[in-house]
Amino acid sequence: MSTPIYILGTGLSHNGSAVLLKDGKICVAIEKERITRKKHDGGNDTDAIRYCLDAEGITPDDIALVVQCANFEVPERGRFHGPRVFAENVQPPLVSISHHLAHAWSAAGTCPFDTCAIMVIDGCGSPFEHCTDLEGGKVVPRELRSVRTEMWCEKDSFYHFDGQNMIPLLKDFSPMATGSNGTLRLQTTQHSIGGFYAAVSHYVFGNLDDVGKLMGLAPYGKPGALAEKAFRMENGRLFVNEGWKEQLNKPAADYTAFKNDFHYYADIAFWAQQQVEDAVTAVFHERLNEFPHDEVCYTGGVALNAVANARLLNENSVRELYMEPAAGDNGLALGCAFYGWIEVLGKAKVPHNGTTCFGKSYDEEVVREALDNAPSGWKITTGGTEETIRRTAKLLAQGKTVGWMQEGCEFGPRALGHRSILAHPGIDGLGDHINANIKFREDFRPFAPAVLPEFAQTFFESGRKSPYMILVDKTRPDYLNALKNVTHVNGTARVQTVDKTWNSQFYQLLEAFHELSGIPVLLNTSFNKKGMPMVERPEEAIALFAESALDVLVMGNVVVEK
Repeated sequence: MSTPIYILGTGLSHNGSAVLLKDGKICVAIEKERITRKKHDGGNDTDAIRYCLDAEGITPDDIALVVQCANFEVPERGRFHGPRVFAENVQPPLVSISHHLAHAWSAAGTCPFDTCAIMVIDGCGSPFEHCTDLEGGKVVPRELRSVRTEMWCEKDSFYHFDGQNMIPLLKDFSPMATGSNGTLRLQTTQHSIGGFYAAVSHYVFGNLDDVGKLMGLAPYGKPGALAEKAFRMENGRLFVNEGWKEQLNKPAADYTAFKNDFHYYADIAFWAQQQVEDAVTAVFHERLNEFPHDEVCYTGGVALNAVANARLLNENSVRELYMEPAAGDNGLALGCAFYGWIEVLGKAKVPHNGTTCFGKSYDEEVVREALDNAPSGWKITTGGTEETIRRTAKLLAQGKTVGWMQEGCEFGPRALGHRSILAHPGIDGLGDHINANIKFREDFRPFAPAVLPEFAQTFFESGRKSPYMILVDKTRPDYLNALKNVTHVNGTARVQTVDKTWNSQFYQLLEAFHELSGIPVLLNTSFNKKGMPMVERPEEAIALFAESALDVLVMGNVVVEK
């Protein structure tokens, strides 16, 4: 038996992560925040790398190659915001790649296409000087190659992947945003979609902790808050206009201020979401007009906007669209690893089975040890997998809320049935209860419906395949009441079609719940509370179970009831 080839990819931006490939396939991947318990944690990569090595049972000496990516820096081998794993050794070799190239490889390595175009749109990529993918493609503006008086960074990039080679087609750069109008400043590049969205989110919520909240708030708003367009296209390039900024003159100082003027901020969110959708559609139209391709991959933080993604498909802007599930900076490590395997080592791409769950699994002994100090009033039982699924489905059908922790955690921002809070989709008040008493978050935040794929078209208008919960659909009118807890105020739903091939236990749970309730849908939300990462270990799941109003905790085949 030949010795396996391990490639380590490491992302050192915010939302830091590490990914380990074994002979070209992902064997372990983890986001740093899941280990440190600090939301969006990044920088030093030692914790994430150690997690991957320990999970696979190898040492640094077993690694053939390390590929890294940060944002504004090229990290040193030995130190980056603290000492690094490979500080004392000259082996394995260490390669650095730039930001958008890492994003692009994350999509290329996991997508189902033989060849494809790849779109990267985010808030800010690497500075021009650090980009490792400038040869062969068009760089705009052209004068960047010779004259630069300030820092210019990537804002959108377009590539062709031929199955083995990543070919840059067009890269658009923008200067970093400087100055402020007193109330609003883009936090990233001056003309990026991601920078615009982050700035408006900061204006509305007073923080940048979760810009995705803006998408959840937008359906509560109505049109007409601002007449100005946020973006314009000129010669195939997207620019942010200036006029609208002056009208955003009362940023929310805190959550109380936000609640006191809820409808105003909701209207601003509605406007901002519309501007983002228009901008994303325009960029896709320009790039695909110049470089046509039927199969398109999409990544970068803006690719997590599920409403804009659905519009691309609804308006036939693209024929086939694959959105990389870890499209934000957590996916950089994924791209680094695939770059090392395919580009550096010259190996063939290994087909990916679609899963996005790559964390450690915790066996029953570890779970039992974590429960050693459980309160005496908790009922703890263990059975086989089939028995556990039937019992959990029965509790869900009765209206119980369930913390569901199975196998390795998801890689990316969405809970897909491995680190989820689950509930009945149609019992009155259950959604509000989960927001207030389990997740401790804002009451306008929606929940996702997880559905058996064969019933997606029955309950939702498009019924598209959406295994990663990054596309919205509309709940059919006949099922609005049955799915009230997973349908947003405007009738939309961010659907997850549960894939039986890599998410079999969750699929079986849905089947069992369907048999009992007649509904092949469950409310699915991430197993965390506001401001915290999703739970990773049994200890964190138990702590949230104890702290919150969760009724049931299922960890593997261990069922805990209060």
